[in-house]
Amino acid sequence: MRIAIIALAAALTVSPAISAPLELNRGVAVHEWLNWSPLEPDGSYRWPPYRTQAEWLSGARPLSDWAAGDKFELMRSLGFDFVRLTVDPGPLLASSGERRQEALALLADNAAAVTASGLKVVFNIHPVTQLMAYSNDLVNGPASSPGVAQYRAMIADLAGALAPLGTDRVAIEPFNESAHYPCTSFGDNEWQEIMASTVAAIRAVSVDITIVATGACGGNVDGVTDLDPGFDDPNILYSFHMYEPHLFTHQRSDRQGDFASGLPWPASEGTPEAVRAMLEVHMQAAGVSPDEQARQIAVVLPYIDEYFAEGWGEAQMRARVGQAVDWAKAHGIPTSRLFMGEFGTILMSDDGRTGAFNADRLRYLRTLRTIAEEYDIPWSIWEFSNPYGMSVIVPKGPALPDLKMLEALGLR
Repeated sequence: MRIAIIALAAALTVSPAISAPLELNRGVAVHEWLNWSPLEPDGSYRWPPYRTQAEWLSGARPLSDWAAGDKFELMRSLGFDFVRLTVDPGPLLASSGERRQEALALLADNAAAVTASGLKVVFNIHPVTQLMAYSNDLVNGPASSPGVAQYRAMIADLAGALAPLGTDRVAIEPFNESAHYPCTSFGDNEWQEIMASTVAAIRAVSVDITIVATGACGGNVDGVTDLDPGFDDPNILYSFHMYEPHLFTHQRSDRQGDFASGLPWPASEGTPEAVRAMLEVHMQAAGVSPDEQARQIAVVLPYIDEYFAEGWGEAQMRARVGQAVDWAKAHGIPTSRLFMGEFGTILMSDDGRTGAFNADRLRYLRTLRTIAEEYDIPWSIWEFSNPYGMSVIVPKGPALPDLKMLEALGLR
């Protein structure tokens, strides 16, 4: 017995410490840099692929709007500790051999440029619709499809390129907002198999790199709670995106130029009549004819009524996040290994056509951020800079941080 105890003690002495995922707290997405990789006139990817930082920063505003200095150091100075870096997989999927290695090396260098600032990186493969052959359609089919196999092999190559940067600095998130089961009819277990096999492919390359797993159904709470984490290990985070209620966070019309804005947060802060009156004032100021005003009001009125009937507020938000929390607890997963990978709200445009009033937007962000932090759930706001009003940097003029937004995020 004594010999057995000594042997066990020796084994414990040489065993590595229990691993843990990359420590993340408050992050910001960078989406306009390495996504939508530039194309040649013939529709092929420009090579070498991806934008330079100068191309990224000048894509939606003059480069002169930006003050001098490293933008990742700026993010860190604002209080963020990681960047969720979204990356177009198209150039990787469209290449092989030396060309793929060239693209991988470029991406690794770009990730290293972020970590040099002291920020960590969640490297999110984020398919876009620029070339449909490399969009999410590739992985929205059956688990046994050639497209899934192609994608999985690409992810394994990427993990191999990222791991040497330091698993204390970089995590890999292989999917984004898959529109799969239970949102489609491909079969009850398809996404489960895709996610589990992708985790296995990454682990064959690196046992230490943190993996951000995601559910289907657009990556929302329903998607993560549908997962069976039988593939779990201590270096896995579980992502959900929180754009709920979507009627509030994405206030805009499907028809270009129509008005759809001004819903309050929480719903108890306003009335359907007040929202309708606000829309009419904005339309009159824009010179919209009475007949056209009536048409637009008729289109948005059912959505306004739906929003107030649902009565969204803090209680509903807590219940929704609570579903993910309950799922984690049921599987013995610490809530600190959940990951609120995206959240945000469109700010009202100058003409009042789209978005939420700033006061409502800030109340929403503060509520959701506070709930996540109560459960030690790391989060990433969408996004650092864009012209669409869902941005840490103000959309127009000098590229300055939105200080009120940072305050709502607990960063001031």
